[in-house]
Amino acid sequence: MDIQIGRGKTARRAYGIDEIALVPGTRTLDPALADTTWRIGNIEREIPIIASAMDGVVDVRMAICLSEIGALGVLNLEGIQTRYENPEPILDRIVGVNKDEFVPLMQELYAEPIKSELVKQRIQQIKSSGGIAAVSATPAGASKYGSLVAEAGADLFFVQATVVSTAHLSPESITPLDLAEFCREMPMPVALGNCVSYEVTLNLMKAGAAAVLVGIGPGAACTSRGVLGVGVPQASAIADCAAARDDYYKETGNYVPVIADGGLITGGDICKCIACGADGVMIGSPFARCAEAPGRGYHWGMATPSPVLPRGTRINVGTTGTLEQILTGPAQLDDGTHNLLGALKTSMGTLGAKNLKEMQQVEIVIAPSLLTEGKVYQKAQHLGMGK
Repeated sequence: MDIQIGRGKTARRAYGIDEIALVPGTRTLDPALADTTWRIGNIEREIPIIASAMDGVVDVRMAICLSEIGALGVLNLEGIQTRYENPEPILDRIVGVNKDEFVPLMQELYAEPIKSELVKQRIQQIKSSGGIAAVSATPAGASKYGSLVAEAGADLFFVQATVVSTAHLSPESITPLDLAEFCREMPMPVALGNCVSYEVTLNLMKAGAAAVLVGIGPGAACTSRGVLGVGVPQASAIADCAAARDDYYKETGNYVPVIADGGLITGGDICKCIACGADGVMIGSPFARCAEAPGRGYHWGMATPSPVLPRGTRINVGTTGTLEQILTGPAQLDDGTHNLLGALKTSMGTLGAKNLKEMQQVEIVIAPSLLTEGKVYQKAQHLGMGK
């Protein structure tokens, strides 16, 4: 139901992940029976969790490790990994600078040109070690480096920006990337995003997207919502985009997964995204906390280096465990940030969902008190859910 903001302006209520809760049904099952496998393009993974294409989260080594453990990591082709032969000193400068000098330093470091040979080299390094080479670029970067990515033999290509649509208007001097043509011509599956609406999701699927990323501005290090005032809370955005996926499947028989991207910290967040309709999730800050992450306990937004309008910041997330502990356990923390896969399987067992498709059908209630009800002592002592 629409709410009147003022005369001549109405709005509908949208919900974030923290405002909802999942309701157990009439059956339960042993978590060992919960099937979390999913497919994106021609690639099947046991773990429906993707590490986001951020320079503090994924480098070549992380991409390989994530592949080995059953997940997926996406390498940013417009970041420091393709600008510098040896990114290590650059990472040292990024994590060592004070907060007042951070944005100018990022603008300086990311002004270094992207090197075509490094684009190919990074992809080949991942593949030569048996990893899945999933890479990401903006539409402009995809147009410029798409042929290199194809030549290097990448397995997945993510075309990402704050907002991506098939109806992009550009100045006459600029030819925008034709998403449909790009999806047709690339020899690997192409995921497109980001978006938050039914209509745009449907258009991206019609353009040939192998997956659609959902989320504008919820990321831990993103400031787009504050800078631009743009975004839709994730629970509502995922549900809208998942509805487009289901309608597209009914119409064409082609199932295109929806990936919730950004703002997810705990296992419970992931569970609720899938219950809202997501097939998988893309997360950054939880992986930035692992010992293997290139960010050394720091995490920063992809749009931070913008020379015109920075829309990200650097946050200190710390290092809390290994990649294995964070993804598959055993957990050493009590706040839901370790053993994310175990949390998903246990939640599925509690809800009686045998697979992700059944998890998408569980009952949801609006529950703004979910994370605070009865948690007075945890909050006062900064324990568990009160951290």
